[in-house]
Amino acid sequence: MSQTAFDLPLLQQWVGKTETHQDIIQPALAGALAATLERAMPAPGDGLPPLWHWIYFWSVAPQSRLGADGHPQRGGFLPPVPLPRRMWAGGRLTFTAPLVVGNEATRTSRIASVEAKSGATGQLAFVTVRHEIAQEGRIALTEEHDIVYRDLPAPGASQPAGKPAPLGAAFSRDITPDPVLLFRYSALTFNGHRIHYDRSYVTGVEGYPGLIVHGPLIATLLLDLLHRNMPGARVASFAFRAVGPLFDIDPFRVCGKPTGDGKTIALWAQNHRGDLAMQAEAQIAN
Repeated sequence: MSQTAFDLPLLQQWVGKTETHQDIIQPALAGALAATLERAMPAPGDGLPPLWHWIYFWSVAPQSRLGADGHPQRGGFLPPVPLPRRMWAGGRLTFTAPLVVGNEATRTSRIASVEAKSGATGQLAFVTVRHEIAQEGRIALTEEHDIVYRDLPAPGASQPAGKPAPLGAAFSRDITPDPVLLFRYSALTFNGHRIHYDRSYVTGVEGYPGLIVHGPLIATLLLDLLHRNMPGARVASFAFRAVGPLFDIDPFRVCGKPTGDGKTIALWAQNHRGDLAMQAEAQIAN
């Protein structure tokens, strides 16, 4: 395995850097995601379902300023981490009020931390970005978004062994992550990352066996599962962590079960072998 060196003190100079985006919570975009998820279309004035804000506040870069992986070149808002593989590692969100469909919103983002770690697959860099989204001067949600960067695997290296998913789901749903689903979600989020749609790139360059299912799409499907089985429940907070990748070559399952007093909902995604892919927890408001 190659060991790409990086200058951590240099990267940590990005801590505290901020940027602000304004957007309208457009009904047409919400309707397109509703169609993709087989859900009812929100109307203007409705509350946007939790996690659907990820289809707004696009990071739009000119074609000439994209990196080899399809993402905007590093070194702007995000630090220039040289490790080639980039993944959404997890996040923590607090929902104060629903975003109103049809209204303008402002997202303020700040680089909260840049850290280096060493894992089973080699050197890692973690960047945490804190977002606050407001409408009419009031914070509607806060989010801490963890991004992980890692090196490419050595030629012929095998995938790490999976961790068994929990047992005893109270409700579940099987998902077929075909390339059309992944393309539609990439389009809705204006995500040019080639690991989600370019099979020759993801298998030949990054060494994965198939197209990778978006981390935020998996998280969205987990909360969608909760709302299918607990209609009317209002999510106050949600935390999730990616454990292993899911690919378009096999179906996967999203699962959930209430714990404790029923206000805490354990959620997880597992691959076709029963290995854990994402672990999450939602807190239901009183």
